[in-house]
Amino acid sequence: MTNQTIRIVARIIALPNKVEELKAVLLQLIEPTRQEAGAIEYKLLQNQDDPTDFTFVEEWTSDEALKTHLDSPHFQAAAAKLEGLVTAAPDVGRYHLLA
Repeated sequence: MTNQTIRIVARIIALPNKVEELKAVLLQLIEPTRQEAGAIEYKLLQNQDDPTDFTFVEEWTSDEALKTHLDSPHFQAAAAKLEGLVTAAPDVGRYHLLA
């Protein structure tokens, strides 16, 4: 398959006493990111059994579109706010669709 999109799954774990603060930071990413050129899908999930567990499910048209997102002011601002809210650095995986 040529011309495959880039799929990202990014898991972020909040400190137990910082769930609402982290959620607010992450929610601020949604609308500006969805307006970016190359953004196909950008969804934020929260684990029903563990509210500290957040996951972004993303799809991008290209590596260039993803890089532009990672360099964007809104993403950089959110990333700068993570310290003190999360247990560890986000766990980010790149995937391609098999079926």
